[in-house]
Amino acid sequence: MSVLDLVRPEILALQPYSSARAEAGQAMVMLNANEAPWPPPGVQPETRGIPLNRYPDPQPRDLIARLAALYAVDPARILVGRGSDEAIDLLVRAFCRPGVDAIALSPPTFGMYAVCAATQGAARIEIPLGADFSIDAKALLDGLERSVKIVFLCSPNNPTGGEIGLAVIERITHALRDRALVIVDEAYIEFADLPSASSLLDAHENLGILRTLSKAWALAGARIGCLIARAEVVSVLRRIMPPYPLPTPSVMAAMAALTAEGMDLTRRRIALVIAERERMAIELARLPGVLEVLPSSANFLCVRFADAALVYRELVANGVIVRDVGRYPRLAGFLRISIGTREENSRLLEVLIRRVVSA
Repeated sequence: MSVLDLVRPEILALQPYSSARAEAGQAMVMLNANEAPWPPPGVQPETRGIPLNRYPDPQPRDLIARLAALYAVDPARILVGRGSDEAIDLLVRAFCRPGVDAIALSPPTFGMYAVCAATQGAARIEIPLGADFSIDAKALLDGLERSVKIVFLCSPNNPTGGEIGLAVIERITHALRDRALVIVDEAYIEFADLPSASSLLDAHENLGILRTLSKAWALAGARIGCLIARAEVVSVLRRIMPPYPLPTPSVMAAMAALTAEGMDLTRRRIALVIAERERMAIELARLPGVLEVLPSSANFLCVRFADAALVYRELVANGVIVRDVGRYPRLAGFLRISIGTREENSRLLEVLIRRVVSA
């Protein structure tokens, strides 16, 4: 069975939009895309060399080459888009028929899987994480219905921070080889001592991996993410993707970050985040009123407080914002705390000690 057998037939039959840039590329005289022939007004001197009056490459070759080198995969297996959110949406639209097919997820987990399914009219099958917030492969596989076309696994998981081992991912992917696509969201993997599931791609054509430059690479505002999958899946998603997903300044920012100097700086920053994560886990666990600090392989900690509402209010009143994740299943009383600079993290601890613990 081919992975293409899982795709909606009408998507396979779709005649995709053919953009002017994809058809003809660049030339000295560009008269094929109804663009303005001059730069936009108000352009600053430092950006005059950026062709903002021209549509960007739909899938920038140089950026894909650098991502392929970074992730050690074939460039043909990469689809770049606006963060990994866009890839999630495209996958659900390509593989799930409205009112017929479903996705599977293990809450508490990233909320966009469910949002994209609801937008598409696809059902949602939920197989909760185990008591320790880990994936139970047997329970997940036993809980799937035949209608499931995509299984989303988040590793490290957002918002709990737990990871999924390669053996578990491979077991699930192999079991679903003729039934469903398995998508592993690795948005936070740079902060984990964990190999990427991309090493399993050659053996499992129903596997896909989501990666992003938003977290470790400090490019959340640029919105650059990608799906790594079989070239056939990438080709299908390009059929339904908007013609020009990536703004030119975003691509240039990503290219600058993915230089040798940028990679070296990012590696050092990741080490700082990991060190601060471990420090914060120890310091928070010592505080009265802190009931639990979940183990985390991401750039955040999920912390349960005796009075999370009070803690949240006091932090906001003192200029510190964290994320209340109490609405997620089994996370009542939890706050998710991103790891900032050492100074920012110390400021949070100071507020907790001075305003909350002493109250």
